[in-house]
Amino acid sequence: MARYIDEILQPGERVLYSTNAHWIFYFPAIVAWIVTLALLILSRQVTADGLVLLCLTATGLVALAALYWTIKGWFHRFTTETDVTNLRVVHKTGFIKRRTFEMALDKVESVDVDQTILGRILNYGDVTIRGVGEGIETIKTIASPLAFRSSITTR
Repeated sequence: MARYIDEILQPGERVLYSTNAHWIFYFPAIVAWIVTLALLILSRQVTADGLVLLCLTATGLVALAALYWTIKGWFHRFTTETDVTNLRVVHKTGFIKRRTFEMALDKVESVDVDQTILGRILNYGDVTIRGVGEGIETIKTIASPLAFRSSITTR
């Protein structure tokens, strides 16, 4: 499956920078997989049959939730693209219901980065792009937001 940006490039346009949603979208899945492993280990430590069955049932339910969150995080990352070309900024989310945002680089007024403490440590954040006469667009939880901003502001 081709990337969205490859399908919409204009003649003479080239991609300067690409980023994606940060892996932090997998955090609920990671926690759930750790809980699943802990419950599985606990089920091996318990000797009462009723508690073993309870631990294994809980393990199965949490594993199911972990699988759901893993697939959801992967699908979000798979269907989200954020690119800067020599002419414009392009952001696409969604698969069946697609939402795109494009802004010409010469129409960009400012690029703001919002990072939490954890975002600074793990290098993710929200980027708000303000355009001259084109409105405001926020891209949530992208990887390397400072590098993304630099790719827009330095020409």
